[in-house]
Amino acid sequence: MNAENVVEKMVAAPAVALESTVETSQKIAQSLTKQKPLKEAKSFWRTLGPGLTTGASDDDPSGIATYSQTGAQFGFQLLWLAAFSYPFSAAIQDMCARLGMVTGRGLAANIRRHYPKWVLYTCTILLFTANTINVGADLGAMAKATQLIVPQASFAFLIIGFSVLILVLQIYMSYEKYAKYLKYLALFLVAYVLSGLSLNLDWRALITMSFLPTSISTKAQIMMVCAALGTTISPYLFFWQTSQEVEEETLKGRLTHKLRSGASWRDIKRMRVDVWAGIFFSNIVMYFIIVTCAATLFSAGITDITSAEQAATALKPLVGNNAYLLFTIGIIGTGLLAVPILAGSAAYALSESLGWKFGLYRKLRRATAFYGAIIISVIIGLLMNFIGLDPIKTLIYTAVLNGLIAPIILVLIVRMSSNEKIMGRHVNHPLLKILGWCITILMSVVGVATILTMF
Repeated sequence: MNAENVVEKMVAAPAVALESTVETSQKIAQSLTKQKPLKEAKSFWRTLGPGLTTGASDDDPSGIATYSQTGAQFGFQLLWLAAFSYPFSAAIQDMCARLGMVTGRGLAANIRRHYPKWVLYTCTILLFTANTINVGADLGAMAKATQLIVPQASFAFLIIGFSVLILVLQIYMSYEKYAKYLKYLALFLVAYVLSGLSLNLDWRALITMSFLPTSISTKAQIMMVCAALGTTISPYLFFWQTSQEVEEETLKGRLTHKLRSGASWRDIKRMRVDVWAGIFFSNIVMYFIIVTCAATLFSAGITDITSAEQAATALKPLVGNNAYLLFTIGIIGTGLLAVPILAGSAAYALSESLGWKFGLYRKLRRATAFYGAIIISVIIGLLMNFIGLDPIKTLIYTAVLNGLIAPIILVLIVRMSSNEKIMGRHVNHPLLKILGWCITILMSVVGVATILTMF
């Protein structure tokens, strides 16, 4: 090798090394770019908690039946309700979550401290009644939906099996594991989004209809708006959200009220991501259920859907087996998510009202009355399915009852979360207060109008 070649190699070596380094850096950058969205998604998923499960539980089998009937009976006319109700629902859940975080107490415990006992007991009794009826409707829908997949299964066996499974998980599973179980069950709701996306629709026209409210003139429309609002902005969500924020604090080792009370701006920001994302997810599912049923059932002239499982059956010949199965499995999954929350929120309210020991973090022997309330609620709901109640009437009356109860509790929530003595620096922002009072007035008007249509 001559001297000239040696010099050329010496000169080229740094360039080759630099080129190799650049290539390696590019590969690392590409790898990091691919991993970044995944890491961000995982980080976002970890941020979600009580807000996601509370929002997802809003789309329980009764809610699915309401939204299915809305689409089947009125087509796309009431589709705007999904977008319209979102900011109101999220604002109320934001208030409930902050109330729990700042005071370290559940909603019923706060009502007990700041209002007369008759107000507290009235709210608690109405909530327990509505929730128990809802539990019964959801259990029945889950059993019927399972029979669509396994026709030979006994209805009695299924409904008892689901009840026992839910109670065992809620009573004997640790709160940390139980919260994760509820969180993953929320993913079942993706089935309804997939069902809607599988249809060939004119999305440009659909988006326009999604944000343009239509006139409401008939008794049937008034009733359906009340049912939709009642099942979307439901009292049980208020109590569950507040109590779960307290449970989350307890999970961190803050076992006394003094340690639980107070919240940093960072905590509030985390909560808001969780709550507003959870309610957004819930309303997206509501939107796609209405879209699916409007585009298929309403278009085919099938306008009377009496239950969630009937909606799934009616969809089968129109959208095929895949969408039908997704819709059916979604009913079962959301029932497993919603029934514990319905029974649990009633138990929280009852326990806080009467001064019982409560909390899913406690063992059965240390909160016997609390778990007893959960068991009683589920058993009564189970028995309701054997006395011949009409599913759609039960659903509508429950939704209307929720619509009538909600404004009463909303007044208390907006007042307490706007009170500086209670909330300190975390008092309601003026915009949240406006949203709170607007939905309170609107639901009151719709509730009164619905009662008048019954006579």
